Amino acid sequence: MVFRWLWLCGLWLLFAAPGARAQLQIEITGATAQRTPIAIAPFAGEPALGANAITAIVRADLERSGLFRALELPPLNPLPTESSSISYPEWRSRLADALVVGSVASRPDGRFEVRFRLYDVVKQTNMGGIAYTMAKNQVRATAHRIADFVYEKLTGDKGVFSTRIAYVVKRGNRYELQIADADGAGEETALASFEPIISPAWSPDGRRLAYVSFENKKPVVYVHSLLDGKRSVAANFRGSNSAPAWSPDGKTLAVTLSREGGSQIFLVNPDGSGVRRITTSASIDTEPRYSPDGKWIYFTSDRGGSPQIYRMASTGGEPQRVTFEGSYNVSPRLSPDGKTLAYITRNSGRFQVALQDLASQQVQIITDSDRDESPSFAPNGRMILLATVIGGRGLLSAVSADGRFKQRLSAATGGDVREPAWGPLIE
Repeated sequence: MVFRWLWLCGLWLLFAAPGARAQLQIEITGATAQRTPIAIAPFAGEPALGANAITAIVRADLERSGLFRALELPPLNPLPTESSSISYPEWRSRLADALVVGSVASRPDGRFEVRFRLYDVVKQTNMGGIAYTMAKNQVRATAHRIADFVYEKLTGDKGVFSTRIAYVVKRGNRYELQIADADGAGEETALASFEPIISPAWSPDGRRLAYVSFENKKPVVYVHSLLDGKRSVAANFRGSNSAPAWSPDGKTLAVTLSREGGSQIFLVNPDGSGVRRITTSASIDTEPRYSPDGKWIYFTSDRGGSPQIYRMASTGGEPQRVTFEGSYNVSPRLSPDGKTLAYITRNSGRFQVALQDLASQQVQIITDSDRDESPSFAPNGRMILLATVIGGRGLLSAVSADGRFKQRLSAATGGDVREPAWGPLIE
């Protein structure tokens, strides 16, 4: 089947390469029509952190969301802090709708105290702030948390700047499964091998990755702890074991197995116990994904003659077809609120990301590239991470759920970047 061939084209050989770095660089290629102008004043005392500028990271985070426009500020003397008296008319004259001010102070124990406040300049209100105590190597994490606070206060949605992403980088004959901050920084190699590894999937608590490895010369599903690097086998049966997806409670994996002939969907506990089959057909059933409430499993099947998206109760039952527009629809992904389905559709010979409103059945294609794959929703549902091919090179892209704002993320050292998965919110 064509869609199975395309799935196999996503296989990656991972080559052990300790210490290799491939930080993602972000290129913004679009913007929303209305962006909130925000002033982010340099934090007083920030030079004590050296080259690590908290405000620069906060600024980049907010601009990367596509919802904010950070204003260029003249030199400020003195720098405003969280305890300063704010002149709202002055900041309004600088065209700011919102303002962030703060300070960094050294502590006797070698750590730093970071304080900040957010102001609504238009309404002339103090929207709150937080004080953080951090080590010098926690600058990025602290800045992401500040950006999350600002984003949530001004939009009403959770910020996702503190989340992580997983992806695969191929450079020459070297392949690595990487985990990085949502902005592509702080990347680490989670796994490297001479054999193919595909389909990374985050556990709901963000502490584990399930994936498929071919290190035993066949596809086997592993669960990998990101805390200590230990892993266990979740599915190693006769034939193929592939496409793991976590249940919302983290207690079950949906997987595709061929142990009983053909490719069918099974449920299995993360430790490999409790295997039970939930689809029965003479066709290929693959790429399972749970709905956020755990009641449904969406999957790809060619049981109707061409690859389409179906769903069935997570306890089993009769599958229902979900997609009807087009002859090729694969790789279902549910939005965090369960209202929207993202998938890859073939559109005039191009493979693009489509969004379907599950209530109205309306479909919108939100990318303009030719070879998209592996869409992955941000935990707040506002952005979708995906892999694509531009100029023969694999890149990651991010597109807003309305299709208006786009980014491209590429490895700073070159090479192909694919197989993305956006991690969950961690409270």
